[in-house]
Amino acid sequence: MPGRERALIVGAGSGLSASLARRAASEGMDVVLAARDTQKLTALAGETGAETIACDASRADEVERLFAAVDAGGGRLDLVIYNASGRARGPVTELDPEAVETAIKVTAFGGFLVARAAAQRMIKQGHGTILFTGASASVKGYPRSSSFAMGKFALRGLAQSLARELQPQNIHVGHIVIDGGIGRPGDPRGANRGPDALLDPDAIADSYFHLHRQQRSAWAWEIELRPWVETF
Repeated sequence: MPGRERALIVGAGSGLSASLARRAASEGMDVVLAARDTQKLTALAGETGAETIACDASRADEVERLFAAVDAGGGRLDLVIYNASGRARGPVTELDPEAVETAIKVTAFGGFLVARAAAQRMIKQGHGTILFTGASASVKGYPRSSSFAMGKFALRGLAQSLARELQPQNIHVGHIVIDGGIGRPGDPRGANRGPDALLDPDAIADSYFHLHRQQRSAWAWEIELRPWVETF
């Protein structure tokens, strides 16, 4: 398909998503960044040449507007990364149901809305990659973090289902379990744990783009990343 590759990162901010944006730009891709607050993306957009679009991914109408804006930009849509998540912390007996509902909608329902819109476009163009950011909570629940586990378990199920559904249509769906804390680029040192105790976001971005570039005879639907000091 002619033209430059284009990447959309939903749930963009200053952490992992910034490393993903920089990596996409370094590979010559046009980059679109979506977040509820786009003012925080000004410096990153300037650095990467990215377009920014305001969007609450948990709202169907806003996701539709996001993709309409992406369509208006013209060209292809090669890579969509869903990096948004929500969390309500605390013991289950004290959690606010509305806060839990919001967290699950951001983490999982938003992933569905974005993947649905991406798939509609990628099916028409005949190719594409959709990647979801998971966490330790995608595969194991922790105390006082039930809302996060519910959302991330659901997102993983969505990714697995879509990988099976969309692979025959040349759309690569992947889920990345990030099992550990994320440090700053080039400085992944945890408190009193020595070098490489936290995941370097630039190194994580390498894995995302490895998935995106995988030859389709050997696609992976899920990978799990952890620093060498992290326990299983």
